[in-house]
Amino acid sequence: MPEVIFNGPAGRLEGRYQPSKEKSAPIAIILHPHPQFGGTMNNQIVYQLFYMFQKRGFTTLRFNFRSIGRSQGEFDHGAGELSDAASALDWVQSLHPDSKSCWVAGYSFGAWIGMQLLMRRPEIEGFMSIAPQPNIYDFSFLAPCPSSGLIINGDADKVAPEKDVNGLVEKLKTQKGILITHRVVEGANHFFNAKVEPLMAECEDYLDRRLNGELVPEPAAKRIR
Repeated sequence: MPEVIFNGPAGRLEGRYQPSKEKSAPIAIILHPHPQFGGTMNNQIVYQLFYMFQKRGFTTLRFNFRSIGRSQGEFDHGAGELSDAASALDWVQSLHPDSKSCWVAGYSFGAWIGMQLLMRRPEIEGFMSIAPQPNIYDFSFLAPCPSSGLIINGDADKVAPEKDVNGLVEKLKTQKGILITHRVVEGANHFFNAKVEPLMAECEDYLDRRLNGELVPEPAAKRIR
């Protein structure tokens, strides 16, 4: 798995990158938790997500947001980190111009950044939001949410309480033309201590079903003229 350095908006960004053997393979970008609370691209969940996509033939990248590891710049409360993620996707796409689709997976703070990236990039056709924090971050920009995806959280999460995540899910589920899948890991806290295995089993099941053409949203009803 090559270590890479690429240019970001605030200087160089450090990542781990695994290209697919297939030129037209989809791209997956994995986004890590909050930089000021110990989040890095080497977080266990980020690492496992990276390999999940890689094993399924994706061209895969995880990277450190600005100020983390060898990535330059200073923490920017989300705005700069979103620009970092966009630059990361640009960089992978420049190496894989035949790739037509992309997935984004984010954990905690990374889930918030990932959903914002989703709004900006129409080529993102699937997402995974792991332990998003609608009680802390504003998700109202998802109007409408452009792609189907998975939202997954633990029922013992005190950082992002279950009722807040449920509220976000219910809001997104009302939209036509996309399908929001919601999974809850029993007994899991925000860090999925001793629960990473069931978390990854849910993520793998969701991705496999999407890749098999399942979980297709109902088409929006046509207006009668």
